[in-house]
Order: sequence, then structure tokens, then C-alpha cells
Amino acid sequence: MFPTDQVATGRLIYTVSQLTREIKAVLEGTFTGVWVEGEVSGFKMDTAGHMYFSLKDAESVIPGIFFRNANQSLKFQIKDGLKILCFGKVSFYGRYGKLSFYVEQVEPKGVGELQLAFEQLKERLQKEGLFDEAHKVPIPVFPSRIGIVTSPTGAVIRDILHILRRRFDDIGILICPVKVQGEGAAEEIATAIGDLNRISDIDVLILARGGGSLEDLWAFNEEAVARAIYASKIPVISAVGHEVDYTISDFVADLRAPTPSAAAELVIAKKEDFIETIQGFLKDLRASLDNSVSIFESRMADLLESPAFKYPFEAIERHEERLDDLLKTHRKYFSHMINIKAERFNTVTGQLEALSPLAVLKRGYSITLQLPGGKVARDAKGIKRGDMIETKLYKGRLISEVKEITKEEA
Repeated sequence: MFPTDQVATGRLIYTVSQLTREIKAVLEGTFTGVWVEGEVSGFKMDTAGHMYFSLKDAESVIPGIFFRNANQSLKFQIKDGLKILCFGKVSFYGRYGKLSFYVEQVEPKGVGELQLAFEQLKERLQKEGLFDEAHKVPIPVFPSRIGIVTSPTGAVIRDILHILRRRFDDIGILICPVKVQGEGAAEEIATAIGDLNRISDIDVLILARGGGSLEDLWAFNEEAVARAIYASKIPVISAVGHEVDYTISDFVADLRAPTPSAAAELVIAKKEDFIETIQGFLKDLRASLDNSVSIFESRMADLLESPAFKYPFEAIERHEERLDDLLKTHRKYFSHMINIKAERFNTVTGQLEALSPLAVLKRGYSITLQLPGGKVARDAKGIKRGDMIETKLYKGRLISEVKEITKEEA
């Protein structure tokens, strides 16, 4: 189709739709399957799992779309500021004149994808406290039963069993077979740790795998395994790879062993060492008991030589004499105190008798009370003829009826 009016006017004129279709054809035909390097900006993910962000450098910006069906295998997290390499194709949406880069694959710039994923997860779990020393518990010195999470085949389990049987042949061992590599391995390992925690008599767990590349060991860098180790009530020894290999499980576990064989040596001492230690304790105990017996024998000999044992009645007589002296002294003291208290008592008694109304009555006086009620009659006021009165004497009382009243001024 020719642009509008090209034949009539001799000018090349496009409609907007024609131009956008041409641009789309050129861009999408030219930039298919290209790698683009840039820095992530404005990253966001919608509820469907699609990722939207811009790739930028010092001079330009291009929007990118990373659809859910393409980003499911991504190991690390895309975030603002991260420099990445994106593989995909350029797309042009004519309706809005918008250019986009459809991303099909992403790699971190300057570091491997798995290494970046490892560092990101390590940083996040460390911030959450999964590596804190305060959460770690000591490995029991003498476990009665050991749980082992590893592959049921291969050199690792054979080496561990050989070392354990050589060091302590009658210790209990429970093997929980799992995949230690590949798809589904992390889920099996996490489930095995949880299952062993539901068994009551397991004292320690060994999580083991032989050496390998970062990809081979990746199951032990998965978040599900890390959280299963952190949630374990049983102490966990992580023995993954060689001495130079470090996994997330090493940081979360209660103890890291450089190799699976080393884990078997760390989990329990040799039976001969236990026997030697116990014999040393028994030797020290016998020596301590012998020393204590010698001390008590020496003390007993000293006591038998003391005057209290040789002449016991002399000591009794001395104490009897001392007791008699104390009794005599206390008798004198108490007799003296009684006399002093008796004198004080007689003095106070005399004072009370002098102030007593009975003493006044004894001298010939009497007390007149108005009846009924017993109110003391101090003068003739309030008393009239016919009233009954009570007269208290020193001995006895009189009940009288008033016949005559004589009032006198005081």
C-alpha cells in the first residue's frame, strides 16, 4: 500500500497508522533476540506476577516487560539500581506510539545469577535474625540417637556411618533419605527436618551432602530449607560440601561442619574417650573420698585426745559449778527486783486508796443519789417532796422518801 497522495502530489505522505506499522515492522524485524545492558529503575510487579521496569544508562531509558511465564525460573530478585543484562525483543505499540522491550531472560551484570541470589537471600535472612548466635543451641555431648538427612546412596552416608560405628558402635541412628540435588530437593530436605522433629527421642540432626558446584549445592541455599532448620527444636549440624563451600544452611544451623565426615566426628566423641574420661572422674572421686576420710580420721584422733573425751566428768563438774553460781546470782537479782516492785506497788496502792470515794465514806460521810437513775444529788435543786433517794454509807445503803426540803445558799 502506497502512502496517501503519493502518486497525485509526488510527495511521500503516511497516515499515522501507516507510519506506526512501518516503524513496528522495522523495529521488530531488526531487534529480535538482542541483549541489552542497563540499570533497573522503577521496578514493580503486579498481582499476576508480571514484572515492569525501565532499563537506563547515562543518556537513555527504555521500558521493559518481563512476563510471568518467562520470569518463573529467575533465581535472584530484580530491584532498583541493579545492573542487569536482558535478552529479548523490541516491540512497538502503535496505538500509543510506545516502544517497549519484551524481556525473555535476565542475568546480573558482573556476577553470576546464583551467586547474586545467594547474596540476596543471605542478606535478607540475616536481617530477619535467622543467623543470630542467641538462637543457636549447643550440640549434646552424648546423644543417644542421631538423625541424618542425606541421600541414601553415595559416599557421604557410607562415610558417616563408618565413622559413627567406629567411634561409638551402639549409638542409635535414623536415616531420612532425600534428594540432595535437582528439582524438588529443597522441599524434600525441609520436609525431612520437620518429620524428624516429630520423633521424640532424636537428640541431634546431621544435614549432609558431598561437594559440588554452586548449582549442585543449591538445594541447601533455598529459603524453605533455611526456615526448616531455624524452626527445628532439635540441634542441627550442617555438613554440606567441602571446607571451602558455604551454604545458607551453614549460617542457620547450630553448628557447621566443614565436611560430612567431620560432622560424624563432631557429633560424638570416641567411646574410648568417654571411658577414659569416666575412669578419670572415678579416679578423682576415689582420691577425694580418701582425702576426706583422712581428714575426718585426723579430726577424730584430735577429739579422742582432747580433755573432754579423756576426762568427761571433770568438764561436767565444772559446768555444774558454773550453773550453780549462775542460779545463785539470778535468785539474788530476782529477789531484789521483786522487793523494789513491791515497794512501788504499795506506794501506788496507798495513793489510790487516799483518792478513793470509799475512804471518804469510811470517815463518816455519805453520798445521796436521786432515784430512779442514780444521779448524784449535789444540792436540793431538782428534788421535791415525795421523791425517792438512795443514801450510800461506808457499809450499806438507805432508801428514803423526801418529806421536807430546806434550801440554803452556798
